[in-house]
Amino acid sequence: MNPGVEQILARQDPGRIVYAPNYWQWFAHQRNHGLLPEELRKAGSQLGMIQSLGLDVFSRNIYCDEQFAWFGALCNPVWDSPVVEDVSRSEEGQDIVWEKKYATPAGSLHERLRYVWSASTLEQEKFLVTDYEDQADCFDHWLRNRRFEFDPSRWNREQKQLQAGEVICAGEVISPLKLLQMTMGPEQAVFLLVDEPDLAAQWMRLHHEQQIDAMRQMLEGGVSAIMAMDNLDSQFHPPHYVEQYSAGFYEDAASLCHQHGATFWIHACGNQRVNLELIASLGVDGLEGVAFPPMGDVTLPEALELTGDRFLVTGGISAIEFESLKTRESVFEYVRNLFAGLKDYRHRFMFAASCNTPINARWEQIVWFRDAWREYGG
Repeated sequence: MNPGVEQILARQDPGRIVYAPNYWQWFAHQRNHGLLPEELRKAGSQLGMIQSLGLDVFSRNIYCDEQFAWFGALCNPVWDSPVVEDVSRSEEGQDIVWEKKYATPAGSLHERLRYVWSASTLEQEKFLVTDYEDQADCFDHWLRNRRFEFDPSRWNREQKQLQAGEVICAGEVISPLKLLQMTMGPEQAVFLLVDEPDLAAQWMRLHHEQQIDAMRQMLEGGVSAIMAMDNLDSQFHPPHYVEQYSAGFYEDAASLCHQHGATFWIHACGNQRVNLELIASLGVDGLEGVAFPPMGDVTLPEALELTGDRFLVTGGISAIEFESLKTRESVFEYVRNLFAGLKDYRHRFMFAASCNTPINARWEQIVWFRDAWREYGG
């Protein structure tokens, strides 16, 4: 495989469309349920699948255990005394249940997640914080005594599996706003921001500093691309929230990456239009998985036009395409038309999932998209 991804990261035209899909959940589901096609039974992993198809690799989840977390594994949180973490695994039927408990001097916090075997997906059953007023002291201890440690041996092990021109994007960090949404849920996060703005700002500043330190460790360890796993949907990240609560983190993260010759990305789902120009102005290098109609509110050419000539975008295949394009001919027509509209942006665009490959996608559809890319991507 030629270094197409690396050329895109440098805003250079690789002479073809780069195709770096995400098969993480799809591969896991087929493997879990004995559905892998004969061609993939020796692949061993999502990375092996991508390589066997002859596609590009720019992935933020080839190393993540989908049964345990939505992202991460290279730079992990640890808690210093007096906070004690206890993680337990149990099975309920075929499902896997994770209980994460934290003992603090002010009391305990408890989070529960379930890996739903039938759908090969991880779901949140209980947020870490259920009442920010009653649990404020607990959460404060949890946050103040947390730090992140980069695992260089894991990074080196993952790097050794790559072929020339393939890039791991470390999807390891989240913005301060996303911290509140993930630990207490979107609704409580909004109430906290309104009711206790000073306390919220204090917690977000702590998280900001910890995440920048985590990024510094990764960059010094050789990571060349980092992604904030924020699901940057304007329903949860409206522009005034991004400006007030996330912009400073995005700017610092992008600046730090650029100092190390790396790129900084944000994972994007849902509606993006109103945030595009703002995000580009913060120094962010790109958005992963930009959703286009009907899943989102901006077309890929519009997204590339609105963000200026240095901003990178990945996307182009959503669950809708796998649902609606049932024949080889329809897939080829879709890809031909898509690439024709993106010919002027080949130096800034990667053909990819927006933002996942559905578990019910047929193997032949995946092959058709690969073949259509080969036909029209040059």
